Amino acid sequence: MIAFQVIGVDLSGLFVIFGFLSVGIGFGLQNLTSNFIAGLMLLFEQHIQIGDRITVGDTEGDVAEINIRSTTIRSLNNVAIVVPNSEFISSTVINWSHGDPKPRLEIEVGVSYNSDLDNVFRSLLEAAKDNPMVLPHPEPKAWLMSFGDSAWNMRLLAWVIDPQGRRQVQSDINCAIVKKFRKNGVEIPFPQRDLHVRTSVPLSISSSST
Repeated sequence: MIAFQVIGVDLSGLFVIFGFLSVGIGFGLQNLTSNFIAGLMLLFEQHIQIGDRITVGDTEGDVAEINIRSTTIRSLNNVAIVVPNSEFISSTVINWSHGDPKPRLEIEVGVSYNSDLDNVFRSLLEAAKDNPMVLPHPEPKAWLMSFGDSAWNMRLLAWVIDPQGRRQVQSDINCAIVKKFRKNGVEIPFPQRDLHVRTSVPLSISSSST
């Protein structure tokens, strides 16, 4: 560099370019290093393993492959999604298969105020217990949560065997609830509003003559 300066060659522009390149390389290495360290943590801690059903952000699927830099998730639409390992460290990850893999379903439904409450509870519990994917222990529960404008707001709780099939189980229970309600005469009301019309009172207008 001293020799170039002696003969009159200006290297300041080249130094500026090298400076920008070093900054870019530094950010790239920082991202690569964070993903590498996160991959080592995933492999060492084993909170996420191949075959687990997980949810990362808006993505839900099964873990297909765990590498040093990234993890491949097979989504519910059978699409391979490559997620950087740093996402598993910096964001919230739901692992449906970790620990005790028995997720609880919460199904909410409104019933008419004219319904027999005991009949409602019986229909909800039967819809859950008749499903073979619902665990007998803990046994399903039905709650009356609140009083809506036109319905009692009910909630059915049921624990299922396999977290990967919970969406299908929820759909099956919903269909069973509709059939049970129709069979037992329980009405699911439509949203409604009462409109009271009052007749107008005729006004007497007195006219004065001058």
